[in-house]
Amino acid sequence: MFIDIDCNQTKKYNQNAYGDYFVSKRYPDEARLIAVLSDGLGSGIKANILSCMTATMLLRFIENEQIPIQKSAEIVMNSLPVCKIRHISYSTFSAIDVNDDGLAKIVEEGNPEFLWIRNNEVLTAEYETIQSKTFKNRKMKVYKIQLELGDRLIFCSDGVTQSGLGGGRLKLGLRRDGLIVLVKDKLAENPTISSSELSQYIVNQARNIETDRNPKDDISACVLYFREPRESLIFTGPPYHQTKDSEYAKMFEHFKGKKAICGGTTANLISRELNRPITMDTTISIGKLPSCSFMDGVDLVTEGILTLTKTLEYLESGDYDIDNAAGKLVNFLLNSDCINFMVGAKLNQAHYDPALPVEIEIRKNIIKKMSDVLQSKYFKKVNIQYM
Repeated sequence: MFIDIDCNQTKKYNQNAYGDYFVSKRYPDEARLIAVLSDGLGSGIKANILSCMTATMLLRFIENEQIPIQKSAEIVMNSLPVCKIRHISYSTFSAIDVNDDGLAKIVEEGNPEFLWIRNNEVLTAEYETIQSKTFKNRKMKVYKIQLELGDRLIFCSDGVTQSGLGGGRLKLGLRRDGLIVLVKDKLAENPTISSSELSQYIVNQARNIETDRNPKDDISACVLYFREPRESLIFTGPPYHQTKDSEYAKMFEHFKGKKAICGGTTANLISRELNRPITMDTTISIGKLPSCSFMDGVDLVTEGILTLTKTLEYLESGDYDIDNAAGKLVNFLLNSDCINFMVGAKLNQAHYDPALPVEIEIRKNIIKKMSDVLQSKYFKKVNIQYM
C-alpha cells in the first residue's frame, strides 16, 4: 500500500503564526511513516513555539526504535508543563507510526479523537488509557490498529470540532459528529479524493462555519489515505555507455505507470530505439522555456536542464500553477506517489556554456535536490537510478 498523507491549516483570525504544528517523515528503507499534529495553548507565536517543540520532540523520540511509541508519548506527556492560569496543558498532540503493511500505532493526548473510515463507515478502535504520572488531569489514549486498502485516517485540532461554537447555526460547534457527516458526504461524492483535497475541504468547511468566516482558533486537518501507489518514471540524460541505449529504452518502454522524458537528446534516443516519431508543440510557451513535445506511449516530453531547473524552483516555492513545460512536469510529479528517475551520466558540453545562466546546475545535482524536496515537502517516494 501507499500512504497518501497531507495536512492543511489556517491561522486564527488576526494572527501572524500558526498555533498548530504538523510534521511528517517517511523512512523508505523501513517502509515506515511517522506523523505528528500538535496544538499549542492559545494562538500566535507562543502557541507556535509550544506546538513545534512538542511535535518535533515526539517525532525524534518515535523514530528511535529503541523507544516504543507508547513510551515516547508518555515521556512527552509527563514533561509538558501546565498553564498556571488555565490549568491545562501547554500543548496537545496526536501521533501515528505506520508501515506500508497497514500496521499503525497511534497515541492521542488532548486532541479530538481521530476518524477511521472504511467503505465510508466510521470504525471504532479499541485503545488503552495511560494516566500521566505527573499530572492527574492528563491522560493518553494508545491505539494499535490494522489498516486495509482504501482506509482513511483523519486527525484534527479542536479548531475543527469547535468551529462555529456559539454561532447561530451550531451553538455547540461542529463537534466530531458534524465532522463525520461532512467527511462521509464528501467521500460519497468523490470516493478517491486525495488526502490533500480532503484535508483542504475539511479546513474550508470549518472556516466557513465561523461567524464572518473568521476562525476563532487555529484549524488543522491531517488525512492519511491507504491506496495502490501511482508509479511514474522520468528518463533524463543519455546513458554513459552508448552501447546500452537499447537496453535502457526497453526498460523505459516496459515500465508500468506514467512516463516522462526530459531532454532533447534523451527523447531522440527513445525515438530512435523504439521507432517512435517526435512531434513538436507549435503553441507558444509561457516564459523562456521551450515548449513540450509529443511521442506515442509517453505522457510528457520536455526540454532538459532548463525545464528541470525551473521545475525545482517551482517545487521549492510551492508556486507552480503556470502553463509551461515546468508547470506540467510539476503536476506530473505531484500526481505520482512513487517517482523513479533514470538519470544518464554522460556529460553534455552545452551545460558548461558560459553564456547560459549561472543557476543552471549539472543534471545529477538538480535531480538530487528535486528528490529531497519531493520527499520532505510533498511526502513522495523517490528512487534514482544512474546510468
